[in-house]
Amino acid sequence: MAKIYNSVGGRKLTKHLAVEPGVQAELDARTFEIAVRAEEKLLEHRLDGHAEIDVEQGKVDHYVVLSDDRGDKAALSIEYGRRAYTTTREDADGNEFEVEIPGMDGLFILHEAANLPIKRRRPIKVKPQ
Repeated sequence: MAKIYNSVGGRKLTKHLAVEPGVQAELDARTFEIAVRAEEKLLEHRLDGHAEIDVEQGKVDHYVVLSDDRGDKAALSIEYGRRAYTTTREDADGNEFEVEIPGMDGLFILHEAANLPIKRRRPIKVKPQ
């Protein structure tokens, strides 16, 4: 009877295969293709935003990232959308005032670039009063 080992040279078989040069070359190529498609889609919608497409590489995996340096979680809103909300801001004199931020639909830039299925949020049902 044959014996099947789940490790090669002390590594799990899946990791051993993942770090092979051919596999890494294919990951590089596919990551580049997805990043280019994502950048094209982002440029179609960018007005004056700070969002950009970055490519990150871990020890094994490669990542295409929608990044926003402002820290306003705008990348999350760009990808998935957001509901309208009200926030408080200060003017130059230190007076607080409320600002209504309108809602927006998600652009699903990374999903479309990577040909992933888009799962939209279900609308919230509001009970009549």
